[in-house]
Amino acid sequence: MTVIFSKKCEYGLQAILYLAANDNSDVVKSEEISHILNIPKEFISKILQSLTESGLVYSKKGKSGGFALAKAPNKIRLIDIVTAIDGMSMFNNCVLGFPHCSPDHPCPLHEQWGELRTKAYNMLTDETLDQLKEKTLKKIGHLKN
Repeated sequence: MTVIFSKKCEYGLQAILYLAANDNSDVVKSEEISHILNIPKEFISKILQSLTESGLVYSKKGKSGGFALAKAPNKIRLIDIVTAIDGMSMFNNCVLGFPHCSPDHPCPLHEQWGELRTKAYNMLTDETLDQLKEKTLKKIGHLKN
């Protein structure tokens, strides 16, 4: 169940982590990503195209086409993917959707959400994709079984 990110963002995060964990520098077909991560093929293709437009993913067309990271894994953070797909609204808006929520006019969850929001932001900015490679490979290994 998605709590913070849209389903599109969750899938985008998974796909980029998969691409980053891929040792070979060749492109990966969307069908492979779809199959391994159990994401509908049409959906993952649209997400990867969106990530291509954002400059995080490279797309190669044709029979031997597919997708690869457009930047080195040590230059991409999870926050880059979240920003490209969902934007930064979760870090700027009231968790309950109240307009004009601020420290001067807080909603009932303002203080608690502020702490969680800061922790989430820090978690997404602290590590680069290359630092998450081993954990990603371990998770992918479990998905294949």
